[in-house]
Amino acid sequence: MTAKKNLVVIGNGMVGHKFLDEIIAKGAIANWNVTTFCEESRVAYDRVNLSGYFSGKTAADLSLVEPGLYQDNGIKIYIGDKAVSIDRQQKIVYSANGVKVSYDKVVLATGSYPFVPPIKGKESTGTFVYRTIEDLEAMSAYAKNCQTGVVIGGGLLGLECANALKNMGLQTHVVEFAPRLMPMQVDDLGGNVLRNKIEEIGVSVHTNKSTTEIVSPDGKVTKMTFADGSELATDMIVFSAGIRPRDEIARECGIEVGNRGGIVINEYCQTSDPDIYAIGECALHQNRIYGLVAPGYTMASVVANVFSNITSTFDGADMSTKLKLLGVDVASFGDAFAKTSGAKEIAITDAISGVYKKLVVNEDGSRLLGGILVGDASSYGTLLQFVQNNIALPPHPEDLLIPPREGKTAVGMGVESLPDTAQICSCNNVSKGQICSAIVENNFTDIASVKKCTKAGTGCGGCVPLVTDLLKSEMKKAGIEVKNHLCEHFAYSRQEIYHLVRSQKIITFEELLAKHGQGKGCEICKPAVASILASTWNDYILDRSHVGLQDTNDAYLANIQKDGTYSVIPRVPGGELTPDKLIVLGEVAKDFGLYTKITGGQRIDLLGARVDQLPHIWRRLIDAGFESGHAYGKALRTIKSCVGSTWCRFGVQDSTTLAIDLELRYRGLRSPHKLKSAVSGCTRECAEAQSKDFGVIATEKGWNLYVCGNGGMKPQHAILLAEDIDKERLIKYLDRFLMFYIRTANRLERTATWFNKLEGGIDYLKQVIIHDSLGIGEELEKEMQHLVNTYECEWKATIEDPEKLKRFRHFVNSDSTDPSLIQVEERGQKRPAYEHEKSLMGIS
Repeated sequence: MTAKKNLVVIGNGMVGHKFLDEIIAKGAIANWNVTTFCEESRVAYDRVNLSGYFSGKTAADLSLVEPGLYQDNGIKIYIGDKAVSIDRQQKIVYSANGVKVSYDKVVLATGSYPFVPPIKGKESTGTFVYRTIEDLEAMSAYAKNCQTGVVIGGGLLGLECANALKNMGLQTHVVEFAPRLMPMQVDDLGGNVLRNKIEEIGVSVHTNKSTTEIVSPDGKVTKMTFADGSELATDMIVFSAGIRPRDEIARECGIEVGNRGGIVINEYCQTSDPDIYAIGECALHQNRIYGLVAPGYTMASVVANVFSNITSTFDGADMSTKLKLLGVDVASFGDAFAKTSGAKEIAITDAISGVYKKLVVNEDGSRLLGGILVGDASSYGTLLQFVQNNIALPPHPEDLLIPPREGKTAVGMGVESLPDTAQICSCNNVSKGQICSAIVENNFTDIASVKKCTKAGTGCGGCVPLVTDLLKSEMKKAGIEVKNHLCEHFAYSRQEIYHLVRSQKIITFEELLAKHGQGKGCEICKPAVASILASTWNDYILDRSHVGLQDTNDAYLANIQKDGTYSVIPRVPGGELTPDKLIVLGEVAKDFGLYTKITGGQRIDLLGARVDQLPHIWRRLIDAGFESGHAYGKALRTIKSCVGSTWCRFGVQDSTTLAIDLELRYRGLRSPHKLKSAVSGCTRECAEAQSKDFGVIATEKGWNLYVCGNGGMKPQHAILLAEDIDKERLIKYLDRFLMFYIRTANRLERTATWFNKLEGGIDYLKQVIIHDSLGIGEELEKEMQHLVNTYECEWKATIEDPEKLKRFRHFVNSDSTDPSLIQVEERGQKRPAYEHEKSLMGIS
């Protein structure tokens, strides 16, 4: 048996770990004793999504290393220890902590360091770099005593850093030396659109600015001065002005480095020493440093192939990228700046919506060379495939810049036209063929399963739309329905119809059908549109223009039961009920012969009411101070509560009062599905808040907000959205969450199901709701406030309108009651007769 050789991997960042992952997957690990040095205090983590640390992600969430992976595969790792030198003659690696490891081969994955310009005062207290989790923790701690923060650098990392400062609650500025933001990815027109979009969300942008000094009279940053004589006051500054390769260990041991830095490598990622390789941002290939993770991953794969006796080469990398920066889509691909001889440009700018799109085509317009997308990068995946696979353009390439209407065929090609070799995920080098094979072999029908199996879409995420298209294509081939049309009358999803209704101020079904539909409507689209109209404009649902859209329950403002009678469930906010109201409920139940039961949501259900009795019952209830409980609608049902600190010896907050306040705020709120909630006064959780669509649990410091839980057929615990918040912030977040759900959920989709499909999960939801990453927070709050301000009890409005009362009868041509409504007595109350009981009575 051949003795194992020694392999040392210096650096345990994303690329260093990718190499280890590759040799494990390829089986090459069996031939090597592997040692790796990790300079940081934690193993490899997702540096691309570093700003997620401020939206609730922990270091464990960001970790790329599965627990036990290194130990199970015999990899020895020195955490918090930096490799400092290589003795190439003796073939020994030395570390800062005195560790000596002999080697046969070395892989350098030392990465890069942030470039700090030589500015006077750059060492002042309050200056930071943006690179590691420790950097973020230091920034976050310092920012607690700051009002203003500045990022020097308006590139990719600079805008990511600006997002982090904004999430800390700082007034944020970006200072860029170039005349535009992201000068390496977008042109002047794209830069202008990007700047406007970013400034709209409250981040100030300063371009053409050369910083001359960081002023710190007491050692702490107070302002910065510029070459043009202007100044900018600030409490803290973060440098994000580019990166430099960490090549010092190679330089000191005599390995060839570039004139401007970087470890020189050949096509096998081999350095000038054939036993030492370099990968990632420390490597210089054909005089170029690649500052994206995807090229680093490709290098890692090439070297892993060398160790697995597989021949492959690194021939450069596509620097195309798609990102969402401060809530703004930005993409750049191929020859974005038309450097190719004879290249021509096609561009559109929509200053109103903040969208810029540019295509760079060859001289005769037959091939796409590159492009830039700002504000809407939804077509990035498809356009990139045109470039990478040299696919012929349609006769009018400009049509590719205009998104097709839902239900219409897109101009150009579909994923079916791509060759199996087409690279879909550049981060993990996953081809179309690999993705399609995984879908077919495993019968996948959801994107999460595809991502987990193939790793496609788990890097930067830019390829997820294309992966989704491949999934839909394979599902279609298998005969599985994938349309998201609401029904045959509307070639739009529920979300799109909601947008049409609001943006075009459509107030009736007939108007919507005339403008965007066909036919007369059906039992699917009518109730769905009725719900959208109600949750947008909050009109009385039994108005002449709306009443015909309602299903049976909404049409009679009551839940129909199995025997044709109806239930009456008045609202009891927080479960709190006075003796007088309790007496009225008893009297009504007794006078109308109704079955009474305590519901699971702390209300009293009065069952067995005939349709003609409903107005009479509700008149008495409303006179007693009750109002509709909306148990019949896809709306807020109840907000359950415990007695909280008012009575309970364990309670830390007044949960009953908060439950009442929230229920009175959101009563009548129409949504894609019913909503249930609860407020618990302590962590003993007597109100079961974590099984609700939204739940609140008291803490000693305030309230914890949980969302998207569910009871029923598929129980699901709610997820923590925010903790230790005061009532004002709680209501702000709830307003945003509920309206965002109403906007984006599918028809009859509970919050739990909606959440499970949400790309990005709780991290994305926190970004939208807490950090307002989409810039729609205030808009969502205003929409909710409109619904709160225009609320009216539907039953009160009904009993005050004689015309509406005429509909509450069994027969259109008679005042007689329905003779088939037969009840029998059981345990002192009346219930519907069973079929065998009706047979004994001679009733069929």
